[in-house]
Amino acid sequence: MMRRQLTIIGAGPAGLTAAIFGRRAGLDVLVIEKGMAGGQINITAEIENYPGFKLAGGMELGKILRDHAEKFGPEFMECSVESVSFVDGNKTVVTNKGTIETDALIIASGASFIKSGCKGEDTFAGRGVSYCAVCDGAFFADVPVAVIGGGNSAVEEADYLTQFASKVYIIHRRGEFRAQRSIVDRALANPKIETVMSSVVEEIAGQDMVERVIVRNSKSGKRREIPVEGVFVFVGAAPNLEFLTGESGLERADNGWIITDEKMETSVEGVFAAGDVREKYLRQVATATGDGATAAMAAYEYLSNEHYLRTELLEPEQVAVFFMSSIDPAHIALDRAICAHAASSGKKMITVDGHMNRRLREKLGVTSLPALLELSRGKKIRAITVNSIHDAEEFLG
Repeated sequence: MMRRQLTIIGAGPAGLTAAIFGRRAGLDVLVIEKGMAGGQINITAEIENYPGFKLAGGMELGKILRDHAEKFGPEFMECSVESVSFVDGNKTVVTNKGTIETDALIIASGASFIKSGCKGEDTFAGRGVSYCAVCDGAFFADVPVAVIGGGNSAVEEADYLTQFASKVYIIHRRGEFRAQRSIVDRALANPKIETVMSSVVEEIAGQDMVERVIVRNSKSGKRREIPVEGVFVFVGAAPNLEFLTGESGLERADNGWIITDEKMETSVEGVFAAGDVREKYLRQVATATGDGATAAMAAYEYLSNEHYLRTELLEPEQVAVFFMSSIDPAHIALDRAICAHAASSGKKMITVDGHMNRRLREKLGVTSLPALLELSRGKKIRAITVNSIHDAEEFLG
């Protein structure tokens, strides 16, 4: 069994950026990758909205990111993650090549677009078939395109595509949209949009590039060819989290995305999520790299804090701990006075920012601040709520 400080699941833009920042911070980093580095961008023919690159192929950008990460020397392991578990603070990743125990974990396994399943969809992927209007919309200036889907994303992206395309057909298998009424009304008011309802796309066809879609009306059975040069599929996306079980303890949104705070930390202490796998507003290369940088530095802070707390707080035979809030001036003043008293009386005392260390507070049962605790090898012996320096002096003796 291997043990690492920081393990990153996924070698897309988020995971590779996390590897760069983690190694630069001096952490022992293991990156688990499945297949080609770059993740979802590998199926994008051209990328023109990643800062610093006026135009780059998806596979090209993925290789550049991988090469950049390699410069800092993280360990790469090509394998599939079968399961993860978080029990009593221990984080374990089981792969088809062995088991890894890790002090901190970043899940950056990305997401996959749900395909429509029609004939020609895979054939023309990257050659007219796209799953991202923000990524590829500008490549379809002044030509007709089709959007497959009828939910919020499909209708909103269809409206967005009218900035570029000469005409946008929304093809939906139902007789009415599933999208919110306000979104539908705004889109239908756009003269560039034409709806093709109660219809399914049977085939995406063309020579080297997309030239048309063949649509069948589900009520009449009649077929129709619509000339388009692009097809945008918006029937949904799903996070790549097959290795997670309902017992993992990770809080997830109704659609499966991992919920994080602004530091990318999940509901499990020491476990972070970055990139397309988490619940977020925008899924792009630029936002993924930002997530990866944030997650790595938050993991570094977590590991540093854990080391400090373990050696100074949880291992000593006896130690006094003052929990306060660093954003409360009264707490800060009280901390100074208590520290001075402890130093003069030869007492070992540690100050912990309870505002930043919420989970440690919960572990030790600290419900209100400021508070003084006496610990013995991590176990609470006694505790009081501190209202004045007099309370602290009596407690410390």
